[in-house]
Amino acid sequence: MRIARVVACGVAVVAAGLIAGVSRPAAAPLANAPACPVFPATNVWNKPVDGLPVAANSDTMVNAIGRNTGMHPDFGSYAGYGIPITIVPGAQKKVKVSFTWPRESNAGPYPIPANPKIEAGSDRHMILADKDHCRLYELFAAKHTSKGWHAGSGAIWDMRSDALRPDGWTSADAAGLPILPGLVRGSEVNAGVIDHALRFTVPHTCAGHIYPARHDAGSGSCAVLPPMGMRVRLKASFDLSQLSPQARVIGQALKTYGMILADNGSAWYVSGYSSSVFDDDDLRTLNRITGDDLEVVDTSGLVNG
Repeated sequence: MRIARVVACGVAVVAAGLIAGVSRPAAAPLANAPACPVFPATNVWNKPVDGLPVAANSDTMVNAIGRNTGMHPDFGSYAGYGIPITIVPGAQKKVKVSFTWPRESNAGPYPIPANPKIEAGSDRHMILADKDHCRLYELFAAKHTSKGWHAGSGAIWDMRSDALRPDGWTSADAAGLPILPGLVRGSEVNAGVIDHALRFTVPHTCAGHIYPARHDAGSGSCAVLPPMGMRVRLKASFDLSQLSPQARVIGQALKTYGMILADNGSAWYVSGYSSSVFDDDDLRTLNRITGDDLEVVDTSGLVNG
């Protein structure tokens, strides 16, 4: 994740498209926090996009990311891979966190336990879910120092609310979005259904963002590079039978809900919470999905609520 100058994206995908008003349940709750929704059913993370039109700039955006590049699951069976989640009780003691970018961070305090799970690598995301108050706490570049906890940026979310961050604010993610609702979880794959959009990364983004993103971390024109918040789905024509069972569940989610561009990274990397339930050989068949099998969705008019 890179913090960059914030520029509101002036590029809009054309043609409005709205999903018919249907009562839908919220995404499946976390296994260890069953009383908390992973955001309301009315949140764009939880709204299907299989009925929306293709964006006019779809070919340009797919070419910019990689038409012949295969998809990659950025998670698996190894516990040190992927973005971990730490469930905490409401009584967990909260601590002060200092920030590199305090102006765009929620001051906290944050309910960090003695041994929280932190993502390996340079991003060092820490995701904390308060199971009693349904509050989500996310930190980027979290590190414990001699002076206490420090992070690049931090965000606090009410998991029962559709509220967005102020436009122009980052979060623990470059796009200013929550990370948790876009993660593939083992419990969902075991159940055979993922009922929300996924989070993905690309190498280069433009100096702009579109709804629901609130922040950008790229450079260049949005006419040739994708903006943060862009939503992509797997084409309806893609034959899911060529995927192994676990990858097939993810493929169906990509057809129905798609994935939201949330950070700079490798092309078509899909984020998840690693778990022993995953079969890595199975997940690798996602590589059979290339950019040529994907399309950008026209999400103009698709909003929370």
